Amino acid sequence: MTVDAHHHVWDLSVRDQDWITGPELQPLRRNFTVGDLEPEARAAGVTRTVLVQTVTVAEETPEFLALAEAHDLVAGVVGWTDLTRPDIAGELARLRELPGGRYLKGIRHQVQGEPDPEWLLRPDVHRGLDAIADAGLVYDLIVQARQLPAAVAAATAHPGLTFVLDHLGKPPIAAGALEPWAGAVRALAAVPNTVCKLSGMVTEADPAAWKVEDLRPYAETVLDAFGPDRLMFGSDWPVCTLAGSYAEVFDAAARLVSPAEHTAVFETTATRVYTL
Repeated sequence: MTVDAHHHVWDLSVRDQDWITGPELQPLRRNFTVGDLEPEARAAGVTRTVLVQTVTVAEETPEFLALAEAHDLVAGVVGWTDLTRPDIAGELARLRELPGGRYLKGIRHQVQGEPDPEWLLRPDVHRGLDAIADAGLVYDLIVQARQLPAAVAAATAHPGLTFVLDHLGKPPIAAGALEPWAGAVRALAAVPNTVCKLSGMVTEADPAAWKVEDLRPYAETVLDAFGPDRLMFGSDWPVCTLAGSYAEVFDAAARLVSPAEHTAVFETTATRVYTL
């Protein structure tokens, strides 16, 4: 079993994706479905995927759960709900009772868009993170590098909750810089209840001219910091199509890990963390 632990879908006739703005993102301004993804994923040998939220809209998560129920490619959903709502525990329980609710594996919030770099440390957010842990779910971290210190503090404060870092914490690959990102991501990896996705690299590089060797220092940093048993592949499709095809992104990731690391990164870490 090969797992793609991070992709998205959306239907613009259902709701707008208001983050798709400007000419650089214009290729994403169309519908992307599981049916579009499936032939590309299966051609790469992927047999299971994790579908991840895209917008902070409560209706999206039930829709994704229903998609997982209908498509055997999708083995898990990382949804969204308001972590700060007073009834967060009840809301998580309600989601799990919906059609496809058994596919709910985690929750994510667009922390990268929060102006407060310490949003993760707010008391109401901490209460929400406790509820996610109590529900047996994981928490996906979508943060900028500047927000990694708060992620370290949050993960340290919630040892019973697994935190999954999306897209390596958005390192400055196009600029070719490693610090201060590398130091911050190593600090996160030092917290044992953290995991990282080998995802989102090609769009942090030069989308038109990236090479595998441009990505290697960043992949090696997280491989060394987390180890393969705490690292999982994610395509970030269809966002990745801004920089390359599904096959190109999959091949790049495969070339960045050794044969000995391949099974963990492409199968067992995601299977274990998301209980697929």
